[in-house]
Amino acid sequence: MTSATEPLPHAPAPPPPAAAPTAHRAPRWSLPALLAILVLAGVLYSWNLSSSSLNSFYSASVLSGTESWKAWFFGSLDAGNFITVDKPPFVLMVMGLSCRIFGFGTWQMMLPLIAAALGTIWILHSSVKRVWGHGAATVAALVLALTPITVAINRDNNPDSLLVLLMVGGAALALRSVHNGRLLPLVGSAVLFGLAFNTKMLQGYIALPAVFAVYLYAARGGLWQRVRNLLISAVALAVASFWWPVAVSFVPASERPYIGGSTDGTAWDLIMGYNGLGRVLGGEGNGGGGGGGGGGFSGTAGLGRMFNETLGGQISWLLPFAGIALVGGLVLRGRAPRTDLTRAALILWGGWTVLHYLTFSMAEGTMHPYYTTALAPGIAALCGGGGLMLLRAFRADKRWAWVLPVALGVTGIWAVVLLRRASGWNSWLWPVIALVMALAIAGLLLFRHHSVAGRRAKLLAASLAAAVVASVAGPAAYAWSVPAASGGAGGMGGTNPTAGPSTGGGMGGPGGGGGGRGGFPGGGEMPGGRQQDGGSQQGGEMPGGGEMPGGESGGFPGGGEMPGGGDMGTPPGGSGSSSGSEGGGMRAGGMGAMGGGTDSELTTYLEKHRDGAKWLVAVSSSQTAASMIVATKQPVISMWGWSGTDKAMTLAKLKELVKKGELHYIQLGGGMGGGMGGSNGDSASSEVTAWVKKHGTAVKSSEYSKSTSSDDDSDSADTNDSSSLYRLDASDLK
Repeated sequence: MTSATEPLPHAPAPPPPAAAPTAHRAPRWSLPALLAILVLAGVLYSWNLSSSSLNSFYSASVLSGTESWKAWFFGSLDAGNFITVDKPPFVLMVMGLSCRIFGFGTWQMMLPLIAAALGTIWILHSSVKRVWGHGAATVAALVLALTPITVAINRDNNPDSLLVLLMVGGAALALRSVHNGRLLPLVGSAVLFGLAFNTKMLQGYIALPAVFAVYLYAARGGLWQRVRNLLISAVALAVASFWWPVAVSFVPASERPYIGGSTDGTAWDLIMGYNGLGRVLGGEGNGGGGGGGGGGFSGTAGLGRMFNETLGGQISWLLPFAGIALVGGLVLRGRAPRTDLTRAALILWGGWTVLHYLTFSMAEGTMHPYYTTALAPGIAALCGGGGLMLLRAFRADKRWAWVLPVALGVTGIWAVVLLRRASGWNSWLWPVIALVMALAIAGLLLFRHHSVAGRRAKLLAASLAAAVVASVAGPAAYAWSVPAASGGAGGMGGTNPTAGPSTGGGMGGPGGGGGGRGGFPGGGEMPGGRQQDGGSQQGGEMPGGGEMPGGESGGFPGGGEMPGGGDMGTPPGGSGSSSGSEGGGMRAGGMGAMGGGTDSELTTYLEKHRDGAKWLVAVSSSQTAASMIVATKQPVISMWGWSGTDKAMTLAKLKELVKKGELHYIQLGGGMGGGMGGSNGDSASSEVTAWVKKHGTAVKSSEYSKSTSSDDDSDSADTNDSSSLYRLDASDLK
């Protein structure tokens, strides 16, 4: 029998609190190490950026925001304010301000996002350092910087870089409030999470339950004080979250653009539907079921999704280690006081990781691989802080001597599995990782008791360093493949950025990240030859068998072509119709040549015959419209939004625009996800299509295309062109 004061035989005594060194005791290497990681991250995020593919959907909105303050506020796709993008506008506002100051271009657009990505690393380092010290913080910063999908998305103009910064900042402030018991950091945390909501709506809330739970349980002060502080912060959260939807609601529907992604043109419907539960449950415009539609981007929904061939190489390298570190750390702090900061940090970052893991794994709606970048901060913090706790227990208690070696062994084995999936890609790397990890584990076991200075202690430190290197070598290889790739983009480019080689079916089903053949320095060729192996369109499907969002099987926007092209710095209007491929890879949504993928002959014709109209043309989808907006810097109407299911254009609205002389040209067909000539089956689109064909004047392709022979034209343009152009004037309304 043991006395009540003795520790249980099978429960290790808790180690001393992992207090961070004070500022004046910080080791000399700490700041240089952090700066080196930031420099490394800056290179990964910006190298060869000018030739990288960006998402033309957001690029067009940013451009429109530089031309119209109304478009800047609403997040409109076009400067004429017909329809918005399907996200709240905060990230577009940030990029738009940068472009208003420095001019519109790739670097001007990406500068605030790269700064946000580097700021995330700095904040995470600071938060982990405050709890676990400098060594753990350095490891956490390195892991975050080298996460492959994080590198890919931080080179793109999607909202996720800013989203992650705001969420990590909110979590760090909440943890500080737990530590010092003050209200102000908690309110600041709520404000940052509210801004995250205005960046990507409900995705910005995924970690909130963990934040609130940690504060309610572990913060200093009495229960009523903690509840009161949470209620005050909830008010701040609501204000920071809903100021934009409320402001939009006060603007009459006739004076505001249609809110893209909604079913009724309101921001509230967008919050609860397409960008809310629709992402988890599937539904209109959101795919469903995981195997196809939107869910097909990341494979079938299920608890193993993060480890499948699509997402495994993007995010899962250190997930097993993080899980073991979380459980082990919680056991080690099991008898600590309620306000123990170390346990609070474990619960916060562990809850962050678990909540994101479950949400992304089980999502039946649209699930792009780059969403998983939000998992990276939690994994990084657990690897740094939890890993340090396992190391201390490994050296102090023989009952824990097996936990750290097992965690490292699992990490090494999983790295080998991931690298072997990419057959022929840096085939030298996985044996090296296996060997180094095995030697590192052996060294740790052999020298674990040597904590004083000396040769054997140095060998212990070398073994630990080797284990860290072996753990991050695989992610580093994937990460480097993105800036090293031809065109500076990995995977599916701007619309679905990924890192590393292809490991199967591209971006759908059990496929890979849509990468290519390439390599890592020192082994094989550089990853510039991105192919579409296993990912070509057959039967109207995307790589891996998933349909395009919205269900259309007719190919990419604009007649089967992905937007793409050359360098962002080239003047607009410099390219003709393009397949959007370079080096064998698709450059989806690429800015290239300021919107290359657009038929320059067609846009030249439209500009010449615009006759004072507000909009250059109305097209079926936002992708087609975005490419034309970026190429011409003129407003273009997207009638049916990103997925082809938006009910933005009605026959009455079309007639009104034509009557006012604000629109003369309509392009039918070629839309992604339905709409005009698509498959959404909407009565409004069918009605508009029928009316345009009946009353409009068909424009033969020979009138604007030199490559089309007039002998090949028929009397009806839509019998000859995949996307038919019609002219409408006020006289056609009679």
